[in-house]
Amino acid sequence: MSIICKESTMDFYGFYTGKIFDAYKYLGAHTEKQGVTFRTFAPSASRITLIGEFNEWQEWDMNKVSDGNFWECYVPKAKAGQMYKYRIYDRSGNAVDHCDPYGFGMELRPNSASIIRDMNKYKFKDSQWMQNRSDCRKKPLNIYEIHFGSFRKPSDKADDWYNYEEMIDILIPYLTKNGYNYLEIMPLNEYPCDESWGYQATGFFSPTSRYGTADQLKAFVDACHKHGIGVLMDFVPVHFAVDSYGLANYDGTSLFEYPNSAVGVSEWGSCNFMHSRGEIRCFLQSAADYWLRTFHADGLRMDAVSRLIYWQGDPARGVNGSTLEFLKNMNQGLQQRHPTAMLIAEDSTNFEKVTAPVEYGGLGFDYKWDLGWMNDTLDYFKKTPEERKSNLGKLTFSMMYFWREHYILPFSHDENVHGKATILQKMYGEYEDKFPQGRALYLYMAIHPGKMLDFMGNEFGQLREYDESREQDWLLLDYPIHEAFANYRRTLNELYRKYDAFWSGEYNPDHFLWLDCDHPELDACAILRKGQEATVFAAFNFGDTELKDYELTLPGKGKITPLLNSDWNCFGGRTARPKALRSKTTTGSVKLTLAPYSAQLYRFEPAVEKETKATSHNSRLTA
Repeated sequence: MSIICKESTMDFYGFYTGKIFDAYKYLGAHTEKQGVTFRTFAPSASRITLIGEFNEWQEWDMNKVSDGNFWECYVPKAKAGQMYKYRIYDRSGNAVDHCDPYGFGMELRPNSASIIRDMNKYKFKDSQWMQNRSDCRKKPLNIYEIHFGSFRKPSDKADDWYNYEEMIDILIPYLTKNGYNYLEIMPLNEYPCDESWGYQATGFFSPTSRYGTADQLKAFVDACHKHGIGVLMDFVPVHFAVDSYGLANYDGTSLFEYPNSAVGVSEWGSCNFMHSRGEIRCFLQSAADYWLRTFHADGLRMDAVSRLIYWQGDPARGVNGSTLEFLKNMNQGLQQRHPTAMLIAEDSTNFEKVTAPVEYGGLGFDYKWDLGWMNDTLDYFKKTPEERKSNLGKLTFSMMYFWREHYILPFSHDENVHGKATILQKMYGEYEDKFPQGRALYLYMAIHPGKMLDFMGNEFGQLREYDESREQDWLLLDYPIHEAFANYRRTLNELYRKYDAFWSGEYNPDHFLWLDCDHPELDACAILRKGQEATVFAAFNFGDTELKDYELTLPGKGKITPLLNSDWNCFGGRTARPKALRSKTTTGSVKLTLAPYSAQLYRFEPAVEKETKATSHNSRLTA
């Protein structure tokens, strides 16, 4: 049976030249009042048949349209919720059943059929959020990264998950309670292997059926926005799963991937996209637009950007011109279409201007993960107190290059797996020594310029490496030392969002000052941050002995008010928290006593100098 499709069109020239961002409006399965229209792009196929629940999985021929590279079929009795596949015959007559590359839903693995979805049914209620959202350049950005299926689980079964709607009442109150204002979710595109965490996808337009339907995901994002929480999606533009029912060898040829395995296969055993083809560029940038537009995502964290800059991510192999051109054009196009959405690069290279606009020679990202800061910082905290004396440069070096890009400071899932140990477990010493160092670490992270990202479980001191088959070790919160650590993190997050010194002007060197980085023999340092409304400073003792009379020179006279001491007993430390946080005046210097492995945070209010005949007629702030 062959049924001619109702008339529809697309900018085909733009498709072939890699210019369009909405190919999903033409390709895929689209519901209509009386049926469904199916379309796919398969230029080398000799024949394609449509099989599905609506025809009892019998072959119905699809028709060549346009220039003969596109195939389509209109099925009057097909409806949302039904499954389907394309049976694609190569030029030799061999057939393979494929899911729809532009399909909006898929079966749960190991099944592989696409599912018809009515993408116009759900109506968002977040217009105010969408109108007011920003890239957070001048606002706090505190990101909580999760794997959706292992934050909480209904049972101990590896493949038992809460759906998107059920997570509304589980996850959102937790984020609100703990002071996070953005959520970053590891890939929600459909994928066959649980252990890949979504980074080897088969359905780039299909929210994984592990957690429900597209409408349920929309409801989840809608609820996040209602409660003031932005949602960032993890997006994988570099490679895809090798499964035969997916994109690999789609039309009997290497349509999406490189034909040469030397560049066509990634280090993860997946297929690399051939970004030099306009059709593939349109596929990926349409997928990016789809998540931002259709699901109201507030940004995309793009995985493995180094592989889009250099061949196979190796600078020695040189810049990959075609992928770099694709990346620039995609980012520029997305920013034009979604100016308040964030584009974030997971990039480990030293390539310049990653976060500069494309029109100024950059790659067009809003932010870049500072993986150098992450590696240096964690390496420092792994060292003994004695070794730290000669390695303070690992904490100070980041400020030598920080102003080149707009950075996010990440403690991501990558730092909690593959034998690396969790963040707290990385701290030097025995069990009880790890907590005070962890508390000092997170204050150092907060006072250091850059937005913040932390992976689930870190906030209460999880010690077991991440495992996608298990939920987080919530039972640890029954232990006072872990509950106290969680309390500390909540308090720190509250202070981070309250005082603009942490995030206002953080990419301006005039808003940062080393109060002390010249005494490595003390295992100590101090940092001052200046905002538009407040100035704060933090002093650190990373050694295992008490530091007495630690003297700091402030930018002038003024008043200091303690805000936080990581050694307070309410956080698991040994110092009694004062009943009242009293301010005291200073003539420009302050002496502090710092407990072992501790940090203290203060607000500094500069004195206003009175006008005299000897001074300017304008009053001045000393800071």
